[in-house]
Amino acid sequence: MTVSRTGWRRLRVAAISFAVAVGGAVVAAPPDAHAGLPAVPAGWTQVYGEDFNGAAGSGLNTGNWLYDLGHGYPGGAANWGTGEIENMTNSTQNVYLDGSGNLVIKPIRDGAGNWTSGRVETQRTDFAAPAGGKLRLEGRLQQPNVSGAAAAGYWPAFWTLGAAARGTGASGWPGIGEIDLMEDINGRSSEFATLHCGVAPGGPCNEYTGLGSGERACGGCQTGFHTYAMELDRSTSPEQIRWYLDGNNFFTVNANQVDATTWNNATHHGFFMILNVAIGGSFPGAFGGGPTGSTVSGVPMIVDYVAAYTAGGGGGGGGGGKAVKNANGLCLDVRSSGTANGTPIQIYTCNGTTAQQWTYVEAGTTLHVLGKCADISGGGTANGTKIQLWDCNNTGAQVFIHRADGSYYNPQSNRCLDDPAGSTTPGTQVQIWDCNGQSPQNWTLPV
Repeated sequence: MTVSRTGWRRLRVAAISFAVAVGGAVVAAPPDAHAGLPAVPAGWTQVYGEDFNGAAGSGLNTGNWLYDLGHGYPGGAANWGTGEIENMTNSTQNVYLDGSGNLVIKPIRDGAGNWTSGRVETQRTDFAAPAGGKLRLEGRLQQPNVSGAAAAGYWPAFWTLGAAARGTGASGWPGIGEIDLMEDINGRSSEFATLHCGVAPGGPCNEYTGLGSGERACGGCQTGFHTYAMELDRSTSPEQIRWYLDGNNFFTVNANQVDATTWNNATHHGFFMILNVAIGGSFPGAFGGGPTGSTVSGVPMIVDYVAAYTAGGGGGGGGGGKAVKNANGLCLDVRSSGTANGTPIQIYTCNGTTAQQWTYVEAGTTLHVLGKCADISGGGTANGTKIQLWDCNNTGAQVFIHRADGSYYNPQSNRCLDDPAGSTTPGTQVQIWDCNGQSPQNWTLPV
């Protein structure tokens, strides 16, 4: 977000000169949703798509989405680090499907003046631009249809955080990267696009403001659906992030605007997508403040779809390998497509990304992915020792022999590659365990 929802930013310091029409509340019925996900753009591979189909009044599919709850991440800053005041819930009063292919996120004020709303994140954290390729994230949505005094404090957004934010209270912000596709505040019929990176305050990315577009006109964005997208392009030199409104590129950040380490730390990894409507906080405060007694309750952001695409660089299922699938239906995966030594190897929803493109090489005893090997942490031999990604080194910690019962046997430890307790939770790191022939140790061969 332009003023961080992760725990550290406080205030956008400069208002941008921008002419907007100011009026009263306008709360209209939503336009018809898009008829399904759009056609995949030429040259791209779709790696994720969510059309929000479901029964009216039902909640989200928690296999694909998680609900953020309360006033901040566990272990993170209060009020999401921004001063916003709403309590995020998983109630279908705040977050629900409308039965017509839309997700609705509705902020509500109760009789005592307390606000509730919704903030949801993709379970997947591995939306990444492959080396030499591109990532495109896109969503079609309608901003809350409210303006003027009635909109004071409204703060809808479609944005992303680097995968390292998950489970850490976003403690590495802003260095872990944040890309904001759409923010609007106080019903101004506008939008902001921003990259956050580096250190705060100040630093190479001018935090807490970030490298942003400033306020851009977004005519009709409150009364109808519009498409917001960003492309992280690692196929060009310098690398770029480009933002699009209805297909028009309106803002670009080049990698050479910051030092290489800052850029790589912010962009060369997986991301997860976030949709939310906040109330109050320092960003709305910088443009007039709110909420006030005139702010209207119950005006939603309506989301038709979100999608992720990759192109080039071996992404979107390329790379020459194949999935290694467990009996539980989940795939062996490198967390957030990371390539650093020590990155956890986990089970995850099968998605065809390069983090799941395994090859079985070196006389059929070593599992390779992303140019590295599956490795037993520290060369350990005890039950429960975790599996990680590491430079291939021909040690016994990297030998996994695929056997007739579907297990991958490691002779050094005399144990097998194992899904802990038969977990079906995406993101569970795999381990070694006594070989037992049971389904948690039943894996396919990538041939």
